[in-house]
Amino acid sequence: MADVDMAADGHANGSSSGDWAARSVEGWIIIVTGLNEETTEEDLQDLFADYGEVKNLSMALNRRTGYVMGYALIEYANRDEAEKAIKGTNNTEFLEKTIKTDFAFSKGSAGGRKGGAAGAGGAGGRRTGRDRSVSPSRR
Repeated sequence: MADVDMAADGHANGSSSGDWAARSVEGWIIIVTGLNEETTEEDLQDLFADYGEVKNLSMALNRRTGYVMGYALIEYANRDEAEKAIKGTNNTEFLEKTIKTDFAFSKGSAGGRKGGAAGAGGAGGRRTGRDRSVSPSRR
């Protein structure tokens, strides 16, 4: 599902305090995994509304079967509500399955990459003619 490197404590970048979490454009989004395939949006709304106002809820469905793909994204307006929801629901049983919850987005690495994308060099990360290899047809 996600290509985030999870540390032993289950949080990206090894931080259990949520310092690594990043806000999306709209709000604080948490991801819920391990959902029962028969979970409904109403079930999730009821569970997560106990921790604050749910601004948005998105649940992926399998087009062929119509069942839940096993995960959902839930958005809160503020970080405190999102943290309470994570602490209150992570590794709990919900509709006969153990669910896991965590922040959906993480902050980038400190300082970022130098020279643009993967050492591309040049101004602003763009490649210049001098640092590229010759095309096969021009060799």
